[in-house]
Amino acid sequence: MRALVFRGAAGAEVESIPVPVPGPGEVLVRVAVCGVCGSDAAELDHGPTLTSPPVVLGHEFAGVVESVGAGVSTLAPGARVVCGAGISCGECRPCSQGRTNLCVQYRTAGLQIDGGLAEYAVVPASTLLDVTDSGLPLDTLGLAQPMSIAVHAVRRSGLREGDDAIIVGVGGIGAFLTVAASALAARVLVVDLDPERLELALRLGADHVMNAREGSLADRIESLGLHPDVLFEVSGTKPGLDSVLGAARPGSTIVPLGIQRDDVAVPLAQWTVREYTVIGTNAHVFATDLPDAVRLLATRDDWSDIAPLVIPLDDAVADGIEPIRTGTAHRIKTLVDPTIRAARAADHRRS
Repeated sequence: MRALVFRGAAGAEVESIPVPVPGPGEVLVRVAVCGVCGSDAAELDHGPTLTSPPVVLGHEFAGVVESVGAGVSTLAPGARVVCGAGISCGECRPCSQGRTNLCVQYRTAGLQIDGGLAEYAVVPASTLLDVTDSGLPLDTLGLAQPMSIAVHAVRRSGLREGDDAIIVGVGGIGAFLTVAASALAARVLVVDLDPERLELALRLGADHVMNAREGSLADRIESLGLHPDVLFEVSGTKPGLDSVLGAARPGSTIVPLGIQRDDVAVPLAQWTVREYTVIGTNAHVFATDLPDAVRLLATRDDWSDIAPLVIPLDDAVADGIEPIRTGTAHRIKTLVDPTIRAARAADHRRS
């Protein structure tokens, strides 16, 4: 089969490798689509940091069960599935508390073991959600894993109906975060530099938008009469974080979802007297967040404004990962179909 193999300093190239065979508790998935994301770009840029090369990249995939290994009774060949990618032991203290994303042995398909940028992938059955009855097309289901990251962040934040949420950055996760926050009937203000992405945010459910070049976030919040209950910093930039810290009010919850590249000075004294709650968020919890992500995907009829194009495996680096690495990506999400040789329009039509 053909697969995008990352070999560390040698980069990533499409190679021909054997079709994997599922062992006990594992499932062979025929990959329909796989998304690319910032983690893939970061590994190519300055990795390996998260990965264990050589490894097949891709942790955002959906497909069809081809075969199952010994002991798998929850899935059968022909089932449509989405992969949560995260592998947890189920026995350590975090797992026993339902925080499987913090498992002491946590691994991720597409980072530490082979993932979905290939024609086939073998993963533990415990990472797969049967979505056969969802009625959603496979191209749409390819968005489930990144949507689950946003669902988890909103769940961690404690955002509730009637709260005011500020989202800084409408990239891949920021867009899904807008959907997840709006679904709670929270009032949502989205901030970005790109007018087209701000228009998208309104279609995704935002109540208000703001171009970051046009004034102060704190002033905009005051003019709208909002109280920033939760502020999500998703851009991963210092100006984005500075604007969030400048706009926070006593009692606000701050969720630094975007990973800052440089060390940040933390004014702890101010945070203490203002009683900020600062929430970390990492990956997702399979049992709760991934099913909710699929349900959210069913709330819109067409996701072409998020993922309009599906590209072949041969273009995954040049047209998928590289634009993310250089900050020139013009699509919110790029999907890869390992079986095609030319790009096609994404199919988000319901069955």
